[in-house]
Amino acid sequence: MKEAIKKILKALPFDFTKNQRYDRLTRQVIQELCRAGSNCVDVGCHKGEILDLFLKYAPNGSHKGFEPIPAMFQNLQQRYADNANCEFFEIALSNKKGSSSFNYVVSNPSYSGLLKRRYDRPNEEDQEITVRTEKLDDVLPPDYRVDMIKIDVEGGEQLVLEGALETLKRYKPVIIFEHGLGASELYNATPEKVFEILESCGLKVSLLDRFLTKKPAFSRDEFAEQYYKKLNYYFIAY
Repeated sequence: MKEAIKKILKALPFDFTKNQRYDRLTRQVIQELCRAGSNCVDVGCHKGEILDLFLKYAPNGSHKGFEPIPAMFQNLQQRYADNANCEFFEIALSNKKGSSSFNYVVSNPSYSGLLKRRYDRPNEEDQEITVRTEKLDDVLPPDYRVDMIKIDVEGGEQLVLEGALETLKRYKPVIIFEHGLGASELYNATPEKVFEILESCGLKVSLLDRFLTKKPAFSRDEFAEQYYKKLNYYFIAY
């Protein structure tokens, strides 16, 4: 029932929530920027909602999906078993290779992450599991050109970026990413640090709608204001 309602809401020509607006803008950005042969990376692949857009708008590309939750990883492998241009990794991307505890929110997997974040709903059921961690730079083949990356890892996005510096500097992919209070501060991440990482890789930061309407990118202070005032938590680097 919940999934059916989601589909109905997505089909409507207006947005009820900020999340629905982000979803619509994400689709627009992917549709506008992806070419048939674009290669895309989905970090925090979950059920494959964004991967489906990559496949639709970049049908000839080679796509990589990262999902550390065993049950969701297995579901992805089964769902896309007949799609030769998808490859999945049961890995939590970070800034170092190893293993780590991981907070799996059984009642709401989208809240899962390396650290336990604040929940918006009471009585969430979670459990601690152990996952493998890797740097994106170490997992991708040296000759794999990256055109677009989506990062949705419940606060761990700075760790993902720190482990992808070589890839970002080499290919300067478009990055669609979450970064907001309620999760990222648990990792000692700040918008200033995230901005500096992206800037050092030759990337600018903005909102998806600002990007689509060709408005100027944010300065570091403008990006930080979005974060600290909780104006937005979904961004694009390009």
